Amino acid sequence: MPEYFVVRGTVESGDKRGRELGFPTANIALRDQDGSLGDGVWAGWAGRADGTRIPAAISVGRRPTYYGADGYRLLEAHLLDFTGDLYDETLVVWLGSHLRDQEKYSSAEDLITALKNDIATATQWTLEHPAAGLPEPGESPLGEVRRLTT
Repeated sequence: MPEYFVVRGTVESGDKRGRELGFPTANIALRDQDGSLGDGVWAGWAGRADGTRIPAAISVGRRPTYYGADGYRLLEAHLLDFTGDLYDETLVVWLGSHLRDQEKYSSAEDLITALKNDIATATQWTLEHPAAGLPEPGESPLGEVRRLTT
């Protein structure tokens, strides 16, 4: 039985580094700063209020390349094949497959290479796990991580 972690949250403005690197993200603050959901990169889906579900490559953690261990933990969802403004919109994000742990990269170029690989893997995973099979998220406090099974 597939298992998902689900986070519902309001998209906040960030430092726009993802956009500068060519991978804009929807940033959602996490209530859990201790890391009960381990930091890492995931393949999953982001759901909008209108019911649209968009495949995503998702990072959870402190952004070690730029902030080391001192960064604020957050969820950053790069919505695949999406353009538009999501600021102040509440999204539901399903984390379906843990792709790798977060890493500190020595250069922006190395990080960009890793992100391209993550996006390719996330794209393949979402093709194999369509949004129609996602469990209903239910209601939860903003920024709370919950575990669901289908």
